[in-house]
Amino acid sequence: MASFEHIIYEVEAGKARVTLNRPERRNAMSGALLEELRDALWEADDDTSVHCVILRGAGSGFCAGYDLTPGRRRPGDDVPRRTGRSFDDDTWGIERMQRCMRTLAEMHKPSIAQIHGHCLAGGTDLALYCDMLIAADNAIIGFPATRSMGAAPNQMWLYHCGPQWAKRLLLTGDTVSGQDAARIGLVMKSVPDDLLEAEVEGLADRLALVDTDLLSANKRIINLGMELMGAQTLQRLAAENDARAHTAQAVRDSFKTIAEHGVREAVAQRDAPFGDGRARVAGPELRDSEGRLLPNEVVDE
Repeated sequence: MASFEHIIYEVEAGKARVTLNRPERRNAMSGALLEELRDALWEADDDTSVHCVILRGAGSGFCAGYDLTPGRRRPGDDVPRRTGRSFDDDTWGIERMQRCMRTLAEMHKPSIAQIHGHCLAGGTDLALYCDMLIAADNAIIGFPATRSMGAAPNQMWLYHCGPQWAKRLLLTGDTVSGQDAARIGLVMKSVPDDLLEAEVEGLADRLALVDTDLLSANKRIINLGMELMGAQTLQRLAAENDARAHTAQAVRDSFKTIAEHGVREAVAQRDAPFGDGRARVAGPELRDSEGRLLPNEVVDE
């Protein structure tokens, strides 16, 4: 079995647990982490003792998105590599990351996303490729980067919560709680934070009772149905669409701010006009002067 630096991989009682393990960076996804994730998932798919995979994050949250720290060339690497500056370079890089994450859909065995804390931007790309998503009630799920950094490079939102909520959340970058995400179908269900692990493990235990060939047959026919609805084609189009979005002046300005002042400052500038950045699924969205949602009890009065 391969050893990993950025993830934890363990197998027990018919379950493979894959834990994103960069808690100091809120499990932000680097290229190296995604390649390790891909390798671990194929290892689990090949292991006949494994019936399902649980994907989770170490520390305070599931995943805060893509690691936007500028990449470094490998020591001694004199190969002339893509710069990322052209449209094709950009699309190529996005598709390279896509292929790693899409393993969750393409592998034969089912996967469960165990979402706690923040599941943002690229974190949603990863989670939405899982077969089933279970979130803590108080999880925070959304794609704030669409406000100024591009478009969602993986487009599974449409297949989970439908066109209207996909537009509502991606056009504003607003977030929803795990509880509200369950209400709109973005995740399968939500449970109190202290019951999340038990809920996921319980479902995985039930999957472990079923023959892996049968799990594969039933997963794949549902996925083939989604492919007939264009799911695979849309992922490739989403990569090109994100590269197109990167040509917008707002995106250029954001990445200039990142280069000059760092990611934290760029994110602060991006999110400041949006108040608390939350969407409300049920009831009116009344806000105070700083853009924060008013509590329901205030609305009802």
